Amino acid sequence: MSAAHSAAGTRAAVSCQTKDCRHAGNSPPEDPSCAALDLASGFSFAPLPALARGDLDLVVTSDPIDLPGITYVPLFTYEALLAVANQHPLAARPYVRPEDLATETLITYPVERDRLDIFTRFLEPADVEPAQVRTSELTVMMMQLVASGRGVCCVPNWALHEYSARGYVTAKRLGEKGLFATLFAGIRSDMLDSPFMRDFLLTAKDTSFATLEGVSAAARGR
Repeated sequence: MSAAHSAAGTRAAVSCQTKDCRHAGNSPPEDPSCAALDLASGFSFAPLPALARGDLDLVVTSDPIDLPGITYVPLFTYEALLAVANQHPLAARPYVRPEDLATETLITYPVERDRLDIFTRFLEPADVEPAQVRTSELTVMMMQLVASGRGVCCVPNWALHEYSARGYVTAKRLGEKGLFATLFAGIRSDMLDSPFMRDFLLTAKDTSFATLEGVSAAARGR
């Protein structure tokens, strides 16, 4: 759905392609003069081509692809961490090495490997393959599997914080220097200066820095 401008306000179609898409749905605004958001998970379809076609107005993604007419606005930078059970031997390590995962079951979101930093930027450069890979769409289910000792998983620090802070699982750095990534808002260039889009981006950034643990300002757009 593309944005529809009318007296009743603005409706924006937004796709979440982050690796922590836990909730998706439609919530009409209480004030009809406000903008409404139709949310869709990026697990079930390819949102960036849909953005380029005009089917979507904005895609939240950590995997930007160069497409004509698409601008990526950085929202924030985050660190990807490995969640392990509190009793797991890796919980006592200062950081996790790629070879440490050769005997582990790695739990991932159901997306292609080339969209997962744990593979493209951590395991594959070291020529390491985990013993087994299983998938789950929901972070909360991944945490339950990890806490019960049935695998380990890589998630953004802002998604992992609520579980590690309560002592449910242990968060470990990937590599001595850590594994960092940036979350972007992908927008069609002709909509970049739209008032509702500017307001959305400003609100998204302000809310992220106010509520998400461990995020930092991103360097620049693409």
